[in-house]
Order: sequence, then C-alpha cells, then structure tokens
Amino acid sequence: MIYDTILEKFNRGEKQFALLIDPDKFTDTQKSELIDILKHVTPDLILVGGSLVSEDSASFIQQLKQDISLPIIQYPGSAMQLAPTADAILFLSLLSGRNAEFLISHHVSAAPLIKKHKIEPISTGYILIDGGCTTSVQYISQTQPIPGDKDDMAVATALAGEFLGMKLLYLEAGSGAKNPVPTKLISAVKTQVSIPLIVGGGLNTTQKIKDACLAGADIVVVGNVLEKDISLLREFAQLVKS
Repeated sequence: MIYDTILEKFNRGEKQFALLIDPDKFTDTQKSELIDILKHVTPDLILVGGSLVSEDSASFIQQLKQDISLPIIQYPGSAMQLAPTADAILFLSLLSGRNAEFLISHHVSAAPLIKKHKIEPISTGYILIDGGCTTSVQYISQTQPIPGDKDDMAVATALAGEFLGMKLLYLEAGSGAKNPVPTKLISAVKTQVSIPLIVGGGLNTTQKIKDACLAGADIVVVGNVLEKDISLLREFAQLVKS
C-alpha cells in the first residue's frame, strides 16, 4: 500500500519529496526530460492533478505509466477528474472552507468508483493558507483561506482533521502562490499533530523548500516552478533527501 510506505518513511523521520504534475501544463518535451531525470533521482511521490484540469486525467496517467514505474497518486480538484488508472488518490477534504461540495459531496460521488477500480484512497485534510494572491483552488472552491498569521486557526483545523481520522494533513498556499505557507505556521501545526504533514504552494526555490522542511513539513510538494524548468527536480529532490 502506498500510504504504508509514506508512513514507514515518516516514522523513520525521513523527509519526502512529491512532484506535482498538472496534465494541462505538462508537455511532451517535459515528459521526455522527466523520464531522463528519473534514471538518476526518484521522487518519493508523483502526484497528478490540479484545481481545474481539462486534459483527460485517466489517459494522461496511463501514458505516464508506460514510461514511469513509480506509483502515481491522483490529486483531484473534483470528482469529475477521477482517473481509474491511478494507483492511489488523495481523498481531499477542504477542512479550511465551509463549502459542502469540497468537504463531502464530491467524495460521495467518487467513492463507488474508487471502490470499483480498486484505487487506494488516502484520506487527507486539506487546509488552504493565504499565499498572497487569489489562487485557482480558492476561486474554484469558493472558500476563504486561513490568514498566514492565524496559527491558532490552522492548528485547530489540523487537529480537527486528525481527530476525524484523516491519514495526512496538507497545508497548501495554492499553485503559483506569491508566498509559501509561513514557517511559523508550519511549526505551530507540526508540534500539535501526530500524522504526516504535507506542505505545498509557492515552494519555488531551494531556500523555501529547506525552510519548509526545517519548520516541520514531512512531505514537500513542488509543481508550478518545475513546469518552467523540469531540470530543477533533481536539485530539489536531493535537497529534501539531505
């Protein structure tokens, strides 16, 4: 099981690096470059998806799996994006918002198909943090992010997610965020929860990635900056592993 592997690394204190691929923005050239890079460096996780995806996610994942042997986890923006070809799915519940569609409704629609296609669901509490601009996830979900200086609100939301039985917690500033999740907020959440903590959004430099790891992120997710330069994958992955 993919989650078991995540948990084993977490229990050993290993930091994990996740590559996020948006099917709408990932070109054939980038795919070829990625395959070459994966001969030398291996991300812990490969996530596929986004807030708004027009590409056929199932076909895109199937194409990736022809050349990539790593398990592929779907990172869906809605039930409409469900891909039977994925090995696992982050079963995301937007805990920081109050839009029932993203708290439970999409999950009800997707659950029978996840069961039918034997996709491993990984329940994940998704917590949107203000990244300094209106991001796609904020616009699509019609929810307000938690302000970056409201550590107590983030902690309370994260604890609620853990108490509800979530297996992972995801602090997200949003794709293309001007600012990543503040390190002070990451640390505040990390000290209060006991399950793996994912951090993503705005992590576009080695220093920001290092800061997130040192603050307490167990898994860092990088995507947007790699769309511009996929070769950075090697540098970022090696940094997290170190």
